[in-house]
Amino acid sequence: MTAHASTARAAHSQPVHIGDHLREWRQRRRMSQLDLAGEAEISARHLSFVETGRAAPSRDMVLRLAERLDVPLRERNVLLVAAGYAPAFPQRPLEDPALKSARQAIDLVLRAHEPNPALAYDRHWNLVAANRMLAPLLDGIPQRLLGQPVNVLRLAFHPEALAPRTVNLAEWCGHLLERLHRQCEATADSELIKLYSDLKSYPIPARSAPLSSDNVAIPFKLRLGGEILSFFSTTMVFGTPVDITLSELALETFFPADERTAERLKQMAANLG
Repeated sequence: MTAHASTARAAHSQPVHIGDHLREWRQRRRMSQLDLAGEAEISARHLSFVETGRAAPSRDMVLRLAERLDVPLRERNVLLVAAGYAPAFPQRPLEDPALKSARQAIDLVLRAHEPNPALAYDRHWNLVAANRMLAPLLDGIPQRLLGQPVNVLRLAFHPEALAPRTVNLAEWCGHLLERLHRQCEATADSELIKLYSDLKSYPIPARSAPLSSDNVAIPFKLRLGGEILSFFSTTMVFGTPVDITLSELALETFFPADERTAERLKQMAANLG
């Protein structure tokens, strides 16, 4: 099912029964009833009864099916409520004392990554935290585009933000759109689907050539002060989260793709003091 198809279906009918939810997630994952039943170690007949409302699943079965379907934690709570059970996964702000150690870990990673840029963002790509090296890269962007919440993807695509400074704009933004599309497919999140639609409306040129064989990853090439800085990035997530906020948090770390960029970042860090 495409992101657009998910939007269309959501506009016409919202599933309210646990069976409807399970069937939609199963179809989204392109699994047959037999496939899912085998993964969850239940009979296909029983799964069919659950989907049609002829049988009520236990709480443990709902969680087991959700795990096999790789349903996001936020949506697992929806499944539980639809089945008549209390939500299992809490959602706390990062400032909550219970998440103090996680926030400390995030801050540690961000600081330790200097003099290279690093940032953390939530499920909708809104900036949560960043190290000192992000600010110089955003210098000169209109303040109205940096108001809270700062959306990382909108900054990348906006014609008054990073888009005109990005040397390989078509390549980089095409890569970001592919990542976002996969996220839409995996989560069926309506806000992400809207973000994807909005970003596609920006005047981004089409890719004109394949990647050079010299590249090991898609680079991000940014023109800054008459120089071109070249980066590649990695994304980190918490490995075994049971809190919704942590499960949806991502840390993006950028590394210099050449020696000139590495030296320039060291100079920028020194200037920051």
